Amino acid sequence: MKVLVTGATGFIGGHVAAELQRSGYTVRALVREGSDRRNLAGLDVEQAPGDLLDPSSLHRALEGCDYLCHVAAAYTFWAPDPQQIYAVNVLGTRNVLEAARAVGIRKVVYTSTESTIGIAAGCRLGVEDPPLAPLHLAGDYKRSKYEAEQLALRLCREEGLPVVVVNPTTPVGPGDIRPTPTGQIIVDFMRGRMPAYVNTGLNLVDVADVARGHVLALEKGRIGERYLLGNRNLTLQELFALLSEITARPAPRLRLPLGVALAAGYVSQLIADRVTHQPPRVPLAAVRVARHYRHFDCTKAVSELGLPQSPIERALERAVAWFKQNGYA
Repeated sequence: MKVLVTGATGFIGGHVAAELQRSGYTVRALVREGSDRRNLAGLDVEQAPGDLLDPSSLHRALEGCDYLCHVAAAYTFWAPDPQQIYAVNVLGTRNVLEAARAVGIRKVVYTSTESTIGIAAGCRLGVEDPPLAPLHLAGDYKRSKYEAEQLALRLCREEGLPVVVVNPTTPVGPGDIRPTPTGQIIVDFMRGRMPAYVNTGLNLVDVADVARGHVLALEKGRIGERYLLGNRNLTLQELFALLSEITARPAPRLRLPLGVALAAGYVSQLIADRVTHQPPRVPLAAVRVARHYRHFDCTKAVSELGLPQSPIERALERAVAWFKQNGYA
């Protein structure tokens, strides 16, 4: 069975391609011209040139495939032109899903994000079912992913496209080339650039488990369902404590009031937008997200799919080792 993987040169996508190959699938990777292909090194993967914004290239890449894992996305809290985020995440998703329907793909696994999962009032943990109020989404990345997920589910519901949605929480591990915003937190910690923390919470998961979750969703996931791919709920302070044990660097002790962090985010964003045209040191969207704990109950993926729950400490150790070996810190 052949699977097309979009985003296979990226962090999650590279691990998905490798896990599919280990599981006996033939893998074809959609690769944009000029992409960093380090995450495909050593894999027996067919590379198909293409772009999410070029529908004809998507049809060619999907020909002869049985399945699609659409992992590619513009994962960033800032861009010089925010419309590019929507172009990749929304229009690109529409293009590849419509191409999948046209060629008769048997099943699609669409990679969304925990950001589209609502946490009901009075509940401590989020689960797949509560609808999310879009007004709670902070930043163009999260809004674009919400729109893309709704598009995928609508095509499933109204057009019969066989889609399963997976919602990774906060993956960590090796191969975070860019790095992602989460990987950047680890790198900044390793560089001693984390003088303070804010009172927030997140759910961490080994990126290898996320990759396995994609394969399990392809094999066992119910059409039209969402599955949270996560593991351990932590506060940011607890994450820094784990990183301190791994790196022998001191964890920050200063707790920054949210108002101060928001002010820093506004200033940093203003400088990025009008002066440097480079990513802000303190992304405003990230600070806005930090106003709420993002803790989840991932029982559905564990019970229905068999999602592994590997120790977070080991995933962080592998991430730190990879960043060291590749000169990030």
